[in-house]
Amino acid sequence: MLSGLPYLSAGSGPPLVVLLFTPQAANPRGVARWSTMRMLRRFTEHFTVYVVNRPPGLPSTTTMADLAAVYAAAISATFEDRVHVLAISTGGSIALQLAADHPDLVDRLVLGGTACTLGPVGRRAQRGYIERARQGRRPSPALAEVVTESDVGRRLLAGLLWLSDGGREDHTDAVTVLNAEDGFDLRGRLHDVKAPTLLIQGEKDLVYPVELARQTVDGLPDARLVVYAGRSHSGTFNDKRFARDALVFLI
Repeated sequence: MLSGLPYLSAGSGPPLVVLLFTPQAANPRGVARWSTMRMLRRFTEHFTVYVVNRPPGLPSTTTMADLAAVYAAAISATFEDRVHVLAISTGGSIALQLAADHPDLVDRLVLGGTACTLGPVGRRAQRGYIERARQGRRPSPALAEVVTESDVGRRLLAGLLWLSDGGREDHTDAVTVLNAEDGFDLRGRLHDVKAPTLLIQGEKDLVYPVELARQTVDGLPDARLVVYAGRSHSGTFNDKRFARDALVFLI
């Protein structure tokens, strides 16, 4: 545990704190763990990478500011200096809140597939996830619409996502985080983020449309945007260019 938070670490060098979204408030396991570490492998050549997760059992009323405060306390207690932060998707929302509320803790910030608030499709899908979970149904099929615009593709993917939920019956922790992100809108506070920031966005991201990514970068004091043509939400941070572009910025 890193000051009470679940985490994975690998590599050597200065710290790089990584914030992601996982359905469970625990370290990813199995295929999810393999894919996470595969995505971060190049970063471990230059940094000690800390993939830090949230603690389980957060109150249902938790806000994004509350989540940021949890991570801020762990970073402050663990590291002597400001740290580089790499954050993806919902993790990027948390990282932006962290950098705005605790600017003394973040040195440089790399964001992938995120923005200062959810887009309409992403918000609708996440609310669908929350509602299905509250009804005791497997929630992940609600996310199919953020992956593809094809009706046939969505139906097929919804079935696969239903299977991916497996036997997990408790989605409380995931609902808490997604509900916090539903209320997240940093457009009025982007000027509070002092860390130099790189935002890498897919042109076809349905969760956080590229227009919102541009608004985010325009509102940050020191930021640049890289757009990957034709890339979807998950296609952005799974692109081979992602690690290369991020490392050029971080090193």
